[in-house]
Amino acid sequence: MAKSSITPSQRSTGDMAPEEFRTAAKDVADRVADYLAGLESRDVLPKLEPGDIRKQLPTTPPREPESLEEILDDFARLIEPNITHWQHPGFMAYFPSVASGPGILGEWLASGLNSNVMFWRNAPASTELEQVVVDWLRGMLGLPDGWDGMFTDTASISSLLSLVAARHAVDGLDSRDQGLAGRPEIGRLRIYISDEAHMSIDKAAIVVGIGRNGIRRIPVDDEYRMRADALAAAIAEDRENGWIPVCVVATLGTTSSTSVDPIAEIEPICRREKVWLHVDAAYAAAAAVLPEKRGYFAGWERSDSIVFNPHKWFFTPFDASLLFFRKGDTFRDAFSLVPEYIKTGVSDEARNYNEYGIQMGRRFRALKMWIQIRWFGVEGLRARLREHCAWAQEFRTWIDDAPDWERLAPVPFSTVCFRYCPPGITDASEIDGRNAAILDAVNASGQFYLSHTKLAGRYTMRLVLGNPRASLDHVRRVWELLRKVAR
Repeated sequence: MAKSSITPSQRSTGDMAPEEFRTAAKDVADRVADYLAGLESRDVLPKLEPGDIRKQLPTTPPREPESLEEILDDFARLIEPNITHWQHPGFMAYFPSVASGPGILGEWLASGLNSNVMFWRNAPASTELEQVVVDWLRGMLGLPDGWDGMFTDTASISSLLSLVAARHAVDGLDSRDQGLAGRPEIGRLRIYISDEAHMSIDKAAIVVGIGRNGIRRIPVDDEYRMRADALAAAIAEDRENGWIPVCVVATLGTTSSTSVDPIAEIEPICRREKVWLHVDAAYAAAAAVLPEKRGYFAGWERSDSIVFNPHKWFFTPFDASLLFFRKGDTFRDAFSLVPEYIKTGVSDEARNYNEYGIQMGRRFRALKMWIQIRWFGVEGLRARLREHCAWAQEFRTWIDDAPDWERLAPVPFSTVCFRYCPPGITDASEIDGRNAAILDAVNASGQFYLSHTKLAGRYTMRLVLGNPRASLDHVRRVWELLRKVAR
């Protein structure tokens, strides 16, 4: 790093001087570029034990200023090499969370502006850009006019806000003002999810006062999709027993298997029963950009709310979750509070995002999305997503054609669920143990990182593709390593 002409002892009581910032920023940009260029020279998972890094960090903060050179040197020594490298092309675990170059630049610019997108008056350009970007993404995903939305941090919060809106929409409940406690005149509230739904819905149920016992899990079919017939029967049974059905959460691209709940069958049940339908498409909604994948999303345009995480399979720096809603007034009615100290006198035409959720302060997430959509272009994004889906299909055929391997779920998007299952071994615990050992060995290699789940009680390895820095060669190499370890 170029030496600053200002020493720590010469600093004023103000901020970093612009010229010092300029010099440091160039060095930081070089460091990030070098990091991205050299990712494959690193192990995806650092070889560490809990506490290894903390032991090397001071237990008390510095009394006097330190130079940025020293600080960045410690960053390069202690932090950068010792994270799990989600950006690495060998990271194929969980769901992808890859920050693209244009997205990183957008994040930097947003940090420099430090725009707090609470309401229009204190963030006019930021607010209106968010409205435009949300509408761009709505059109890119094939949702019709009339849908609106906003950015939040994660799917957990987007789903939580949707459950609050669903609760608010229940006729006569008046939960916004009366709450739920100490009201014997109302029945227990019920949320319906599949056996494969994400745990964030359980957490949201805890927060909104419905509780985990208020969740009813609907069984799935052989492809891990919610059974619409079982949902209809469950709602009817609950009504008979005094429960109040509030919301159905259907999933397009479940966390374990990326299965697709049949929205086109679930939605008419929700409309008939006057139950809110929330769609968790945090991972898979990216695929709706591809016209040939739209069949998986049939019916979602008639739901009430949808969550999509661009920080998963859309190359956006963490964090960026997009909450779409068809009834924005319900969200506003559920959350809006405007005390005197935030009244601005601006016309009602202005969007004040703080009225649609629990946050006052909100990050300027739309800027990085705007920059990267323009840099990639819609067709550029489609090309990359198609490539990842094609690689997943290639890997699927390798699994299907190998006598010692077994695929455990369909492959609608870019995730493959599989296991090693050699002929002659029938003991379930032995098969599970062998697969766990294979996964551990692959991850210990440093070249790749895969995760696991259980499907129908079976230990299942998951290979997830979605990194624009990866190639089909990486997929071939992980397959070779899996077979080598299994042998």
